[in-house]
Amino acid sequence: MIHKTSEKFIAEGINHYLKKVNPYLKVNTMVLNTSASKAIEAKLEEGRLILKQLKETDYLCLLDEKGEFFDSIRFASHLQKIFNSGVKRIVFVIGGAYGFSDELKAKADFILSLSRMTFSHQLVRVVFAEQLYRALNIIHGGKYHH
Repeated sequence: MIHKTSEKFIAEGINHYLKKVNPYLKVNTMVLNTSASKAIEAKLEEGRLILKQLKETDYLCLLDEKGEFFDSIRFASHLQKIFNSGVKRIVFVIGGAYGFSDELKAKADFILSLSRMTFSHQLVRVVFAEQLYRALNIIHGGKYHH
């Protein structure tokens, strides 16, 4: 994630769903801060910071409005395929307000969109946390998704 969550209600929502994810999956969140103020510079700096955190064996999924759409069942199925492939670490990246650098997009294994609508990068955090919990609950036969 780029920049910290400044709204208390968003942080509470993220924490709520990540606690629910924990029985299924170990989740670490990382916030990267940039100093660039211009869109192009910020996008490039964010990309470099993210790339520095990646391991060669990571599965990189970018959340971007121009990515592929899934319903919740299909997202769960996609996650299950990644798990079955033997990937040790999946890295989901919610970028900043200006999107992702071309360099980071080229490194991505998958680009996912949560909606055709545009959300603030902070709001996407709580929406994605809920969808991750929902997908894991589906995979494990839970009753959350009905």
